[in-house]
Amino acid sequence: MKFPYGLSDFGTLIQDGYFYQDRTDRIPQLEEAGRQLIFIRPRRFGKSLLLSMLEHYYDVNRADQFDALFGHLAIGRHPTPLHNQYFVMKWDFSLVDAQGSLPEIRAALYQHVNTAIRACAARYGWDGIEITPHDAVNSLFSLLIRVRQEGRPLYLLIDEYDNFANEVLMTGRRQEFYEGLLYGEGVLKSLFKGVKGAVGQGLDRVFITGVSPVVLSDMTSGYNVGEDIYLDETFNDLCGFTEPEIAAALDRMAVAGGPWSPVEALDLMRTFYNGYRFATKARERLYNPTLSLYFLKTLQTKGVYPEQMLDENLAMDRSKLRYIAELPHGEEVLAQALNGETGILIPRLAKRFGVADVLAAVKDEPFMASLLYYFGILTLTGVGILGKAILNIPNLVARSLYVERLREMWLPTYEDRQTIPRLAEHFYLQGDLAPLVDFIEQRYFPILSNRDYRWSNELMVKIAFLTLLFDDRLYMMVSETEMDHGYIDLSLIVRSDQRATKALDLLLEFKYVSLQDLKLTGEQVKAQSMAELAALGAVQSALDAAAAQARRYGAALAERYGLTDLRLFAVVGIGLERVVWRGISLE
Repeated sequence: MKFPYGLSDFGTLIQDGYFYQDRTDRIPQLEEAGRQLIFIRPRRFGKSLLLSMLEHYYDVNRADQFDALFGHLAIGRHPTPLHNQYFVMKWDFSLVDAQGSLPEIRAALYQHVNTAIRACAARYGWDGIEITPHDAVNSLFSLLIRVRQEGRPLYLLIDEYDNFANEVLMTGRRQEFYEGLLYGEGVLKSLFKGVKGAVGQGLDRVFITGVSPVVLSDMTSGYNVGEDIYLDETFNDLCGFTEPEIAAALDRMAVAGGPWSPVEALDLMRTFYNGYRFATKARERLYNPTLSLYFLKTLQTKGVYPEQMLDENLAMDRSKLRYIAELPHGEEVLAQALNGETGILIPRLAKRFGVADVLAAVKDEPFMASLLYYFGILTLTGVGILGKAILNIPNLVARSLYVERLREMWLPTYEDRQTIPRLAEHFYLQGDLAPLVDFIEQRYFPILSNRDYRWSNELMVKIAFLTLLFDDRLYMMVSETEMDHGYIDLSLIVRSDQRATKALDLLLEFKYVSLQDLKLTGEQVKAQSMAELAALGAVQSALDAAAAQARRYGAALAERYGLTDLRLFAVVGIGLERVVWRGISLE
């Protein structure tokens, strides 16, 4: 098997024998869904390959390749009447330079569109297309004159429609830049107004992809005919892989008696890459396709799992978390997202919000959570009270970005970055929490107690440990693992390929006791030893409850992973002042 990591040309994938997960069976549904469709997914989620597949399917110039490209796929066995019936043109706005002045951005956009128009004319052997450098809409209508003369319609594919506009927005450019693109007779708004006007003038179908709907609101009056399908359960898995598809690929790759097993590899991939659900009513969660191909290609070519599970091509998503974290109450949203048991509840996903909302309006939790959903670092996991949408972090790779961001914000010094790995490694190897607890009490809690949170409870104690212990190079580190009809607070299961490191398998259960419950002040709590605090009735009860949960969940976890030396810990936070802990035997 050859895995097409980084490849998005459908023809190359098929002709050169690369792995391709068939999605051509959705073509009839897409044709029925509408003639001008908008489909949104996070970065590197397979949108460009989807457009390339549509381009090869509808292009009249590729009619003689139809059997070779599609004959073995679902649509090849049951093609629609529209196959190979269109002239096709593609715009890719990820190629538009967003740097420079507004006139320079306008010139870059027009240059890209005009280049695409020239390429389209050359592909079909057309001469005499008038290209207007300062007005690509005029160039488009010149092309359409020839399209109508030829007697076939045009299919326009637009990839990353919001890419350069979002780049202007997220890199802190002045508001007038964005408004110059989308407000009044802004260049982007005018371009889409031209696309709308071209429908029926030779342009028959439009398929638009992007990352978020931010731009849609601001260009509505220019392009108000697009039908969004990105929350439709029918197209939930139009991009991405399902678990049966990943399992089938691993089974095909496996070698009898080899160094890895499909069951083991699937469990690792499930933990790190699965969990995306883009429609509330969708039944199945999806694997991130770029990360999955990164893993599968490494496994195929090197025979081992990737040491670093986060592909650095996706690491730039850190900028999205940074943007949210710097908003008022943004830190609180990131912290709440790490509470996998409850997640974030919002009335509904925001489907259209413009630059005024992003730059100037008050950012409430639904706004920030919706943006994180579109960026692919939150996902839909269910429906809560009063029909509210429940959003959670989809997987361990996404969780690592949250942990990294909070750790950088709260513990930014060189000394912190030198100390944290040493304390964590001591716990990994010795199962001794004492040095880590001392650091949390003396360094971490003073920072957290100064944050403007509505709560200071068990979640904040857990986050303190999570941000200090997170190491996806060694561990499948899962917070809120569902186990035995409950949720493990924090489990660190050594990756199968890291067993030689002698790191311990660890499980921590957290409880919280407030100062008010103890009727003590912070200074009084600080003055007592851990043994004295553990003897207090409320603390002792919390330790016992955490210990009982640790044993219950630990037994199920040990059975699931075949663990023989799982170390269990009951941990109780007292206010944001002290931590009391106890090692627990599994028996």
